[in-house]
Amino acid sequence: MGASLIFDYDGTIHDTLRIYEPALRRAFKWLEEEHGVRVPHTSRQRIASWLGMNRREMWDSFLPGLPVELREEAGAMVGAHMERAVRARRAAWYPGIRPVLEELKDRGCRLAVLSNCQASYGRVHWETFGMDRWFEGFYDCESFGYAPKTQIIRQIGKEFPGPYVVIGDRRIDMECARASGSPFIGCRYGFGIAGELAGADVMAEKPEDILAGILKTL
Repeated sequence: MGASLIFDYDGTIHDTLRIYEPALRRAFKWLEEEHGVRVPHTSRQRIASWLGMNRREMWDSFLPGLPVELREEAGAMVGAHMERAVRARRAAWYPGIRPVLEELKDRGCRLAVLSNCQASYGRVHWETFGMDRWFEGFYDCESFGYAPKTQIIRQIGKEFPGPYVVIGDRRIDMECARASGSPFIGCRYGFGIAGELAGADVMAEKPEDILAGILKTL
């Protein structure tokens, strides 16, 4: 096969909500109790919709009037809580994703991750899950000045040359694929909302569908 594959991470490989929601609710409580910020009621579904955004986009969409210093402190609190959860082995990948990665490696594919996350978050997952077993690199948006994925994918070609197949669960992943002229596999088991992945070349209802989807696009 020998394809170059770019995976999104949260919502595609990592079942993020199990550590993201408690971290975010802790930060909301801190904003309310320590700083008197009125935090709107937030459903689990709304929280899930932020997965795939970078930190700046999330706060802009939720509390656009929140002072920058409080955004930064709350964001750092969320990140630190999530990283502790990963180190404590409370994070989990989607069932079925590891055999897919193994099969892709066995077929000669090159794999990398492109994620709207911070560098430290990427590192702790890389180390805890032993991701170098499958992946050649983990590209995080912080290391590229929080540039959008559509720009980052154009910058990583020297280290990780295409052509690519892009795999992800959010519209930004599909836009990333289109920006690089790549086919896109939309992961409907992730955190995208209804209709968000319309236009994907192939849909994956579960991780095990990714392999067949890649074969269809090549």
